Amino acid sequence: MDESPCLEKGFVQKPKEFKSLMNLAERMPVDIEFHDLCYTIPQGRKDEKRILKCISGSFKAGQLHAIMGPSGAGKSTLLNILATYRLSGSTGNVLVNGEPRNVRNFRKISRYIMQQDALQPLLTVQEIMTIAADLKLAKDITSEEKQLAIDDILDTLRLTKTKNTITNLLSGGEQKRLSIALELLNNPPVIFLDEPTTGLDDLSSSQCIQLLKSLAEGGRTIICSIHTPSAKIFSTFDNVYILADGHCVYQGYGPEVVGYLDNVGLPCPKHYNPADFIIEVCSGDYGDYQDILVSQVENGQCNSYYKRNILDEQIKSKERYVSEETIQSENASSLAQFKIILFRMWLQMYRDKTYLLLRFVVTLAIGLLIGNIFLGMGQDGSKTIFNFGFYYTCIIKFLYIPMMPVLLSCKYLICQYDLNMIEMFPSVPVEIKLLKREFFNKWYRLVPYFFALTLSTIPITLILGVIYVSLVYFLTDQPFEWYRIIQFYAVCMMTALISESMGLLISSTFNILNGMFLGPVLAVPLMLLAVYGMGYEDETPIPIILKIAMHFSFLRYSLHGITTTMMKNRAILPCPEDEIICKFRDLDEFAKFMGLSHGIYWLDLFALILIFVIFRCSCFYLLKQRLRPNKAFRTIHFLLKSLKLQFNLPI
Repeated sequence: MDESPCLEKGFVQKPKEFKSLMNLAERMPVDIEFHDLCYTIPQGRKDEKRILKCISGSFKAGQLHAIMGPSGAGKSTLLNILATYRLSGSTGNVLVNGEPRNVRNFRKISRYIMQQDALQPLLTVQEIMTIAADLKLAKDITSEEKQLAIDDILDTLRLTKTKNTITNLLSGGEQKRLSIALELLNNPPVIFLDEPTTGLDDLSSSQCIQLLKSLAEGGRTIICSIHTPSAKIFSTFDNVYILADGHCVYQGYGPEVVGYLDNVGLPCPKHYNPADFIIEVCSGDYGDYQDILVSQVENGQCNSYYKRNILDEQIKSKERYVSEETIQSENASSLAQFKIILFRMWLQMYRDKTYLLLRFVVTLAIGLLIGNIFLGMGQDGSKTIFNFGFYYTCIIKFLYIPMMPVLLSCKYLICQYDLNMIEMFPSVPVEIKLLKREFFNKWYRLVPYFFALTLSTIPITLILGVIYVSLVYFLTDQPFEWYRIIQFYAVCMMTALISESMGLLISSTFNILNGMFLGPVLAVPLMLLAVYGMGYEDETPIPIILKIAMHFSFLRYSLHGITTTMMKNRAILPCPEDEIICKFRDLDEFAKFMGLSHGIYWLDLFALILIFVIFRCSCFYLLKQRLRPNKAFRTIHFLLKSLKLQFNLPI
């Protein structure tokens, strides 16, 4: 049954009453105004496209606001600019409680819930809420107080029964409510939501909007973009802001749009959803009425409810005025954030049994395969050259195996802060959305996250390294001397950590498809340069370019280090009776022949550690620039985007 007749008679269904979230920290109301807001994007070499065309409006505290419009009208762009999610390319004034918005301070008091519900996988609702509370709330808040706030929020959002449910198993409506619950922990006065009803059925959509309505009535400013809501949902909004081709065509109470359109000669048919009707009008289905509606708005004749509401709110705002600097969000210390994030990563890794089992099986299989290929060659005077091949094979294994999972899953792919950059990264996995949402909403600082990211994979890498080295070392009959075993293992582990960092660097710059191509391709010159020049006669010249390039292959340092520790100071190897000639029984002579006689193990190990630090620092820099790009980085991005637009390059 259609609800329009009820709306015409003034009957509006009231949302269900909810608890008032008494256990959350109190926040002062925040009003948002914007004037002459414009947004343009480059299109082609010289042209520009205007998305927002100098629009103005106001969103008051204690109300639920909706930004509506047909596809391409600019509603998501307006929401992103108000949330400070997209800033470059925009002009105009945004006021917070009557004063110019300070972007840094505004981000502390606002939260942005994205359209896709990116939730941390393999965690229960209780666990993810507890981790979020530990990250976002100050350390002087006790665990009991945090749990009271968590229980209050879960009860309010009807998630109490799902406390022990893994996030992956939640329904669409439950995931949406959980996304809201996570951002309510420090009770932000401003909440932005991008298409909160996407993927939900009618009942879940209605419940979600009614929930937002109740939260707004608690004094919060809640702004969401939404596409053609039902008549029931349309009537729930206190204020709707409707866009058409970058212009504002209406702002006010939703159902009153029927009378507003009737005054300009567009009577809404009975038994018709007013939201659908105004969207169809904006799309041009009823003729060219867009200019008329825009002129009505610009002349201040938009809606009587809106004009009356603005006057009342202007009086109230003077009484409750508060500077945004006085509304500060609390966070745990950097050390506490590091511990919490590291624990979360380890917990997720532990619960991903399939991935752990797969890595174990692959390591075991490769270890058995390589161990049997070079079986018993470690102390055979006739197999010295093959034993050198075993060392080379080991570093190749620790080049590919740690790097490929990073490229395949792009688990650590660096996110981009500005949505303009997303065109450079068409493949965006869930992990990127998680990092983007959590960092933008001030869950944690960058440094503790990066250190947790760096250390999270080290334990599994070390354990799998022990398994592999134990297998191949003894199957190939290498000398059983503890210092040689430890040094062999140390070089292998540093190679694995550098390879993982290399995969992170590649995936932080390119999308999944290009990264999967570039990773193995870059590994080929590294492998060639690792052995280039070995075994040459002294008088054989090596081009200067190749000499320089050889120093940039970390695999060469790995091979030098392993060969030095495994071949120096060894006794003459025995020659089997069935062999006539054993040319390289003297390993020192073999090392001299290969050009490795002057190798110093600790120098090679230091070089590997230095390369690892450089790679990780580069990853940190890229991460920082993606999240907070400086002018130079923005310039590079603009040039790349211009090349892409001009030559249609798949950058």
